[in-house]
Amino acid sequence: MAPKPQVLHCDNHVLVLAKPSGMPMVPDASGDPSLFDWAKDWVKRKYNKPGEAFLGVVHRLDRPVSGIVAFGRTSKGADRLSRAWRESEVHKEYEARTDPPAQSCAGSALQVGDHGELEQWLWKDRARNFVQVALAGRDGAKLAHTRYRVLTVLPDGGLHLSLEPTTGRSHQLRVACAVGLGVPIRGDLKYGARRALMSRRIDLHASRLRFPHPTRGEEVCLECPINFES
Repeated sequence: MAPKPQVLHCDNHVLVLAKPSGMPMVPDASGDPSLFDWAKDWVKRKYNKPGEAFLGVVHRLDRPVSGIVAFGRTSKGADRLSRAWRESEVHKEYEARTDPPAQSCAGSALQVGDHGELEQWLWKDRARNFVQVALAGRDGAKLAHTRYRVLTVLPDGGLHLSLEPTTGRSHQLRVACAVGLGVPIRGDLKYGARRALMSRRIDLHASRLRFPHPTRGEEVCLECPINFES
């Protein structure tokens, strides 16, 4: 049986869930149950709402990625959360487990505790849903910044990384690992991983999220630990 989302936080304006890998954020052509629909159903059942429950999407995780996702439960909550994401008032931290690096790439020299920041211009081929590193100034390219830190060097030479995107570009972390460091995220065949993983997941997980509450004038800080499967 596929894992179900978990509710991490709920109040009048905000709902935060842990999304399992493989679940789409919103309804798509696959027809598979989405996190958005699951969350709306949960709100209706939890609060015994007779009509349609409002839920606003303010950010997204790729389908094969797991971890923390926030929704707005009111239009005010959704608008203010969306603004916080646009204005970089949100702190996001991910964990990733990668394939072993090739000998000549940047990742081959990394050791536990090493850290840095990657700057990449990213251009998205929407027809292929594929992102590539581009020259600065290319029409449609957007600048991406990603901080990384090595948590562990795995027995096979792969890396367990902490990743902090300070921008919110499509597939940003996947390209940062695969191209910037030369260590594709495990299971991420689109960006050069050696083999697929069960349930078409990739080993990328949104583990921490901190954002300003839309009405209370305080920060909401949430964690969702991960134990990557073998």
